[in-house]
Amino acid sequence: MEFYLTALILGLCLSAMSLGIFISMTIFKIPDITTDGSYTLGAVITAVLLTAHWNAIAIIPVVLISGAIAGTLTGLIHTRLKIDALLAGILVMTGLYSVNLTILGRSNVPLLNVTTIFSSLQLFAGAVYNNVIISVIFITIILLIVGYVLRTDFGIAMRATGNSKSMTRALGINNNKMKIIGLAIANSLTALSGYLVAQYQNFSDINMGIGIVITGLGSVLIGEALIKWWNITSVAMSLVVVLSGSILFQLVLAFTLSIGIDPNMLKLVTAAFVLLIVIIPRLKKK
Repeated sequence: MEFYLTALILGLCLSAMSLGIFISMTIFKIPDITTDGSYTLGAVITAVLLTAHWNAIAIIPVVLISGAIAGTLTGLIHTRLKIDALLAGILVMTGLYSVNLTILGRSNVPLLNVTTIFSSLQLFAGAVYNNVIISVIFITIILLIVGYVLRTDFGIAMRATGNSKSMTRALGINNNKMKIIGLAIANSLTALSGYLVAQYQNFSDINMGIGIVITGLGSVLIGEALIKWWNITSVAMSLVVVLSGSILFQLVLAFTLSIGIDPNMLKLVTAAFVLLIVIIPRLKKK
């Protein structure tokens, strides 16, 4: 039971990243590979500041700003320099590897003897149950904030930019500015996932973000499939379903490990599972 609760906690921690990818890929139709770098950036900054005896809550604004800067760089390269969004994300992600390594100082930093957001709040005697509740509270706050932003006039303009650039341009909306802001928000959420996962796993590693975009993409694809099957039109419900997709994705991986699959094959299983999610709707249409 605790094994699946661990997967649930990890799914909740990664759901902020899934919400970020939902904004970049579903709303703006931008395949943002910056995710790999900004996720690690959030974890690296968290580890460095926690070992410097910062309060876990005080680190959140720093993590959000750092993720926003990474997303802004990708947006500026894409919109101002007219470079393809995929290549822009790869360039920033590659540069962030050196930045992250410089900030961290070494390849791995343990967080066993520091006070994290999970250890500072003791709501239950059992550590696993305590972590579940803290994760749920944290992600619920993020979900409410993102849902509120997307329902404001600014959020509607941002969503309209992704749907029809010509229409929003005619309405006087600066599409490039919206893309930059959207990518900044998306990578802030991704960095926040790094912040949570680093504290939950009690370490930060320079390579922990490699391939993490696949996990986020798989979560979003599950969410999109459920949104289409259930004909969901509400923005708030769409975000909840994407969050559920993140949890479901981690539970599937946990089930894969529980039936005896070699952990070394986990990345292959992840890629195969994402491929399966992508092709099922197409096979259904045929």
